[in-house]
Amino acid sequence: MKKFFALTLLLCMFTVTAFAADSKAEQRWQVDQLSAKTLQKLYAKYPHAERVIGECYAYATLSNSGVKVLFIGSSHGRGVAVNNQTGERVYLRMKELSAGLGLGAKEYNLIFLLNTKDAWENFIAGKTRFGASAEASANDGVSGGSIEGANYVAPGVWVFQMTTKGLALEATLKGTKIYKDKKLN
Repeated sequence: MKKFFALTLLLCMFTVTAFAADSKAEQRWQVDQLSAKTLQKLYAKYPHAERVIGECYAYATLSNSGVKVLFIGSSHGRGVAVNNQTGERVYLRMKELSAGLGLGAKEYNLIFLLNTKDAWENFIAGKTRFGASAEASANDGVSGGSIEGANYVAPGVWVFQMTTKGLALEATLKGTKIYKDKKLN
């Protein structure tokens, strides 16, 4: 158990320091590459997502890693939000804390669909409050169809979550904060 915890902690620290060593332009390029890979994986799993993202006001991708040991857990990540109307790119960070029973480590991607100007402005300002949803699909607000695999999380905001590596078993309450990356914007 101690070895698992130590290895997981080292993995999280390595992820943070890997970004810290590069220049601002290199870090932006790395985040943009992660975003492109995330979208490719999403489109392979949900081909309709490419059309939906193209029709949304904006979208954001975040690549995250997280650890949960007994009663506490945390996740962190980086990403980019892209305004389809203006072409503006806003680089983001994410932090998440959780309390409850669990054990594991995982890497995962979040892809947010932002359907309105208000949803975009609130999201990049860090004002979006996330609510739980048990829906398997949500109305996309653009063409009147549903977004298979996406969950409604806030007014004008839907999210896809794709686990890329790891295994975690948890029953927790979470607090998530997404905010602008001051160093990259």
